[in-house]
Amino acid sequence: MPQQTEGGLQPTRQPLSTITHPILNVLIKMKNNNQSDYTINFTRKALNYLHKHADLKKPEEVKHFIATLETSNGYKRNLCIAYNKYCKFYNIQWEMPLYKTEQKLRRIPTKEKLEMLIAKARKPMSIKLTISKETGLRPVELCRLEVKDIDLDKRLIYPKTAKHGNPRKLKISISLKEMLNEHIHKYKLDTSDKLFKGNSQAYGKHYRMLRNRLAEQLHDPSLKTIRLYDFRHYFATNLYAKTRDILHVKQQLGHRKIETTLIYTQLLNLNDDEWTCKTAINVKDATALIENGFEYVTTTPNALMLFRKRK
Repeated sequence: MPQQTEGGLQPTRQPLSTITHPILNVLIKMKNNNQSDYTINFTRKALNYLHKHADLKKPEEVKHFIATLETSNGYKRNLCIAYNKYCKFYNIQWEMPLYKTEQKLRRIPTKEKLEMLIAKARKPMSIKLTISKETGLRPVELCRLEVKDIDLDKRLIYPKTAKHGNPRKLKISISLKEMLNEHIHKYKLDTSDKLFKGNSQAYGKHYRMLRNRLAEQLHDPSLKTIRLYDFRHYFATNLYAKTRDILHVKQQLGHRKIETTLIYTQLLNLNDDEWTCKTAINVKDATALIENGFEYVTTTPNALMLFRKRK
């Protein structure tokens, strides 16, 4: 059976033997408590980083080191959260400092730039990025997908929602359905098999390599600002622009709280957006445009129906 790879590179994992024993105990407890692999991996990296620069048994020393870092408050806060797990495990008393995360709005990439990245990716990376763009799945949700989570006949994906979010079903395009069907048959995948090899960390790593390489080739540094998570942001803002239904967007993203979804109403500024405009002269043409995400605007005096869609 062919092996699924991303550009021939295999993700590297830190051998357990290189993790200090006290930290390993914390990670084992997290795993036993069914915490996500992403959280466990970040905690591992954070504690190892702190261990190199401070004595983990001395909370004031750790606190001082974090305070002197020239980095964002968000990263400092995450380091504190990781160290807090260590302190709880070993009953170390400390007063966790409060770092408020700076709020900033992300700039949503254009459809053209996302499709450029997809076109330059080799399979199965291009399939993953297409799923990210069409469904807004979190990287960890995408990498957990099994063949049985996809209904190719109805063109639906039923992801295992991360962050204890609500279950959902997500529609995919005909072209993505065909890509997935080819992928499943090529690798002879059974219904209980994972759809893709590797985890979300490997997905992110290989995406960044692809993105940076393309940015250098095209001499376009703006490409380097497009994060993997921006595919999800693109999906959400487009869905809200098309439906103006924030509750529907919340459900499709798998959010638990509406406050999390409301950020996409701020990311969307229709006055600044660029649009693709199309015309239709009959019901068949109009239906095809609507199915491809266009919204009706008006009908001209000569009976041309005008449609538009964000780029």
